[in-house]
Amino acid sequence: NASGSTRSPSLERDCTDCFKKMADKPDMGEIASFDKAKLKKTETQEKNTLPTKETIEQEKRSEIS
Repeated sequence: NASGSTRSPSLERDCTDCFKKMADKPDMGEIASFDKAKLKKTETQEKNTLPTKETIEQEKRSEIS
């Protein structure tokens, strides 16, 4: 081979086609057999709460002073 590659162009094209097919259509069998019971229960905690109306008013007053 003049380019130094040992792979044939047809093999390279076939692998690319296979990859495209896999990326376009994910294996839905994995999703169908997923067991939700194995998931851990978690408590959602809000970390970034919005300020109250009183807090906003207090900040506005302190900016004016």
